[in-house]
Amino acid sequence: MIIKQIKVGKNNFYTVTFETGEKVKVSEDLLVRYRLLKGTEITPELFEELKSSAGFDMGLQMAYNYVSYQLRSELEMLQYLKKKEISAQDAQRVIERLKELRLIDDLVFAQSYVRTQIRMSDKGPFHLSQQLKQKGIPEDFILQALDLYSEETQNDVALKAAEKIWNKNHSRSHRENLNKVRSTLMQKGFGAEVIQFVLGELPQEKDEESEWDNLVKEGHKALRRHQRLAYRPRVQKIKNQLYQKGFAMDQIQQFIDEEVTDEE
Repeated sequence: MIIKQIKVGKNNFYTVTFETGEKVKVSEDLLVRYRLLKGTEITPELFEELKSSAGFDMGLQMAYNYVSYQLRSELEMLQYLKKKEISAQDAQRVIERLKELRLIDDLVFAQSYVRTQIRMSDKGPFHLSQQLKQKGIPEDFILQALDLYSEETQNDVALKAAEKIWNKNHSRSHRENLNKVRSTLMQKGFGAEVIQFVLGELPQEKDEESEWDNLVKEGHKALRRHQRLAYRPRVQKIKNQLYQKGFAMDQIQQFIDEEVTDEE
């Protein structure tokens, strides 16, 4: 079999075309290793060997490039190779080679991921666990990695997140703000004990003046929204809306008495 053409493509991969019309895509390393040149004649046995080696070699070169940017889990690598149209058999051979070279290690990946998230995010351990599961990390490796996320560190991360939430929502009622902190920390993946600790660190006494100002502001919004209703249903709507926002019933009644008139 005589090589008719060698054409370079993307990422330094080459398409070798034979006079028979058959084509093989190879890496530069394979091109050099087999001394493939235009006009070179190779035996049918060498051609089969070339085809057998090409997929694995291409996949390996792609994998080297993929892990050069950051650590990858085994599942991420398999998904990447599949996307690049590397056969499942060749992809598995690539994975085994990467493991031998310690370029793929799911435990190391999980530990690195947890350290990075602790440093750069405000997510709790349950969230990190779910993320690692999506990346194909085995359960025992996830548990080992999460050992790095101590309860003390969780408290610190969660408290910083809670303070941001608290300051951002200062116009809410005291009770609604506490509920907002609790629900947000749950969504971020923190456990009950950490959330309870954080809530205990936040202001326990509401500022009566701020509470009243916030109630009046929300009350006027509700009043405008329901102004077309008759007096009794209007009052009930306003009461329900303000109570749901965490304001005390005695203050709600005070607002109703002072601001809502019976125009019937």
